[in-house]
Formats: sequence, C-alpha cells, structure tokens
Amino acid sequence: MATKSRAAPKLDPQHLAAWRAVLGAQARVVRRVERALAEAELPPLAWYDVLWALHEADGRRLRIRELADAVVLSPTGMSRLVDRIEAAGCLRREPVPDDRRGSYAVLTPEGTALLRRMWPIYEAGIAEHFAEPVGGDAAKLRAPLERVVTANEP
Repeated sequence: MATKSRAAPKLDPQHLAAWRAVLGAQARVVRRVERALAEAELPPLAWYDVLWALHEADGRRLRIRELADAVVLSPTGMSRLVDRIEAAGCLRREPVPDDRRGSYAVLTPEGTALLRRMWPIYEAGIAEHFAEPVGGDAAKLRAPLERVVTANEP
C-alpha cells in the first residue's frame, strides 16, 4: 500500500539560522557551566535542574513522570538520574498512595544544601556566558523563546 508523501514546508533561512544559533548557544553555555561545576567537584547541571524542579514544586515533591516533563528528559533517563541523586541522599522516593507502581521524588535537606552550593557557580556561568553577550537584548530574546515554549507545551 502506497503512502502519500508530504512535502516539507519551506523553511525561511532566517528561521533556520536562528534555530542553529539557539542550539549552538545552549550547547556552548551548558558545556562551560558543566566544566565549572566539575572543577568545583559538584555534580552535573542535570542534578541542579532536578533539585530545582523539586524545590519549586508543592510539597517539594513530584511524580517521576512530572519531574521528567519539568526537566525535559525521558522517563527512563529520569529514572536513572533519580537513582543517582537518591544514592547521594539528595532526594528520596515515596510511594504514591493510590498508585502502587508510581512514586514521588522528594527533595531532602541534603538536596537543598547541594542546590545552594551549585547555584553560585551556575549563576556565574549564566552571567558570564549568557547575560554578558546578550546585554540589553534579554527581553527581546525572551519573548519569542517563551512563545516557542508555550506553542509546544505537552
């Protein structure tokens, strides 16, 4: 049975260039921040993202799937990451009362302390490698990127 092929839409070269710039900027800044965290003998940035999502959540806890959505990671990848963070004592799992297979990730005091140790390095990386080059264009940059996020909400 033959399937209809759909013609790809024409992409404006400026949109493609902007897309590549976003990807390149994100990759380079994250690499710099990751290196600074490693030099300070701290865990990778993904740990910060998980701990921050839990810190901001009601009750400082999220279901593993919600956590995966919050940090844009696959459920399998999140499960492995949660295992490592839990082994370090920075979060704990709790069962979901009405779902025998489900569990919450809950921020521990050790996780909060680690978040506080990581933030100054992350903040300095954002300031140096993102804020300085962006300068006064932050608001102009933020608005279209937020529209992209909103348009692609799950």
